[in-house]
Amino acid sequence: MTAETPEIASMELARPRRGLWADAWYRLIRNRAAVVGGTFIILLLIAALFTDNWIFAKIFGGEVKPLLAPYHFAKASFKMRDKPPLTPGFILGTDYLGRDLLSRTLYGTRVSLAVAFVAASVSLIVGIAYGLISGYASPRVDNLMMRFVDFLYGFPVLIFIILLQVYFKAVSRRGGTGIAAVFVSIDKALGGMFFIFIALGLLNWIGMARIARGQTLSVKQKEFVEAARAVGASHARIVFRHILPNILGPCIVAETLAIPGYIFTEAFLSFIGLGVNPPTPSWGLMISETYQALRTSPWESLVPGAALTLTTLAFNFLGDGLRDALDPRLRGT
Repeated sequence: MTAETPEIASMELARPRRGLWADAWYRLIRNRAAVVGGTFIILLLIAALFTDNWIFAKIFGGEVKPLLAPYHFAKASFKMRDKPPLTPGFILGTDYLGRDLLSRTLYGTRVSLAVAFVAASVSLIVGIAYGLISGYASPRVDNLMMRFVDFLYGFPVLIFIILLQVYFKAVSRRGGTGIAAVFVSIDKALGGMFFIFIALGLLNWIGMARIARGQTLSVKQKEFVEAARAVGASHARIVFRHILPNILGPCIVAETLAIPGYIFTEAFLSFIGLGVNPPTPSWGLMISETYQALRTSPWESLVPGAALTLTTLAFNFLGDGLRDALDPRLRGT
């Protein structure tokens, strides 16, 4: 046994070491739940992009027509109202207006993923920038910036978002003038999603700011940062070359785990009538329109409910996998 130890040690030394991100990717793809969740999210993205030819119509011109979706989301057939799944021509059935549930669910994927990625991107960019500045700056600046974050934490986020949506809906009905008219036109073009982006982006970055600030305070005391200061590296180089890459992993993991919350918030707003503008389909709006028929036509609520549940589970699985993959304590295992 002792004779083989030097050979084993030499083999370990000869084995090429993977980099941080390559090692994280290797651990991520070995996590079956994370792979399943990531695959499901990729399929959702494909479905959202190619539900119809909207992208091609905007680039090359022409009429918008369904691609993956069998029908347009607003197409109704009163002769086919409340049809159960596996009805010929309607795989997942129809709702109370005879609209195809599969088509509306696919179109609803766009709303949920758009809200998820836009809200997560705003939270990640603003939160990391704010936390980096706060953590790297002097203690006086750090204290001032974090007291502002504490002040924002005093606002009940969901109630604040609801009040914003009520205000935005009122502005949208009046039409507005100047910059308000521009925002209203953008919101109408996006089916009511633009104001949701604003409402979710105003306060959701404060949690990310705290995470980024804590990570910055920890990393800036490390030896390699002190060495960079000793050789005369500029503040910008230290922040962007040494600190930011080392705090990015935990921030991405935290934001991935927060995405289901954004999706549920949008679904809740649509459920109470403060989300997207009908007839633009949203999973929350679809449930709101059909939950009263749960006894007689349960599929009308269960189909969007299942899509909402599976999507949030997929993001949770992926977030857990990213957390394990980017944990430096697990590197090499």
